Amino acid sequence: MTHSPQPGAPRARIPGPQQPPPPYPRIGAGLWKRCLGGGLALWALLAAVTCATGTGALLPSVIVLGGFLVPVAFVLWAYERHARDLGVSAVLGCFLAGGALGVLAASAVEPYLLHPSLGTFLGVGLLQVTAQLGALVFALRRQPGIRGTRAGLVLGAATGCGFAALESCGYALDAALRAPGAGPGTLLETELLRGLAAPVGQALWAAIAGGALLSCRRPNGQFRLAAPVVRTCLGVGVLHALWDASHGVAARLVARLTGTAPPLQPFAPGRTLWPGAGQGHLFTLFSVGSLVLVALLGVVWARSLAQRDLPWRNTP
Repeated sequence: MTHSPQPGAPRARIPGPQQPPPPYPRIGAGLWKRCLGGGLALWALLAAVTCATGTGALLPSVIVLGGFLVPVAFVLWAYERHARDLGVSAVLGCFLAGGALGVLAASAVEPYLLHPSLGTFLGVGLLQVTAQLGALVFALRRQPGIRGTRAGLVLGAATGCGFAALESCGYALDAALRAPGAGPGTLLETELLRGLAAPVGQALWAAIAGGALLSCRRPNGQFRLAAPVVRTCLGVGVLHALWDASHGVAARLVARLTGTAPPLQPFAPGRTLWPGAGQGHLFTLFSVGSLVLVALLGVVWARSLAQRDLPWRNTP
């Protein structure tokens, strides 16, 4: 004879099936925000101490932290939102490979920038996007399962961020060496501008190229130089050239609108000096406006690739 349990008596619970741990590290939500906020506060403190004391002992810390802060925070955001299942090794490998090959590409094109022109900028853009795709292939050569547009967008952005981080450090160091008597103001201005432009510059262009490359990757892991990849590389090279040529385009527009003679070297680096204040304001407006326009074109292109990719909407 069985007895029914009394009301309120505890009942045994049968444990359910244990869920396997996720194959990716558990990174808390908002880590990129804490990294960006804390790093920015530390960078501002180091910059303030450097400006107040006038010593160069902290310049390496300012340069490295300022160059890597925004790219690293952007990669953390991309990993948190869209790349947890791809693995830390793939993201970190693409970041490091992009930085290493980016230095080689930058050193190779530096002699050609002594006489800049639209054709030179296009060649530089094509060479750099080729180096970024080479870094992507090198980092993923032993991971044949990683393919598709989503993986290409995220890992391409990581490759471009590694490129942008070391490139920003190089430009900041060059600014400090070329104007040693001007104080650290030129260096800080260079790092601020390049840090803000990193996600919509090298990272964005490499993401578009990477999305095209990995979308054409075969299931066995073999990379294909298909027609869509070539067309995308050409398009990214044009965006890169327009970005680099924004200074010269702005100078030509100001000269045509105001009826003045254009500068002898409109595409040379540095700020073009105009005799009137109105011309200087127009130059700044056209220069910044052209950069914003190129960035918007890249963002629209990348969003169109993401919207056509169904796995992008179902990322972990």
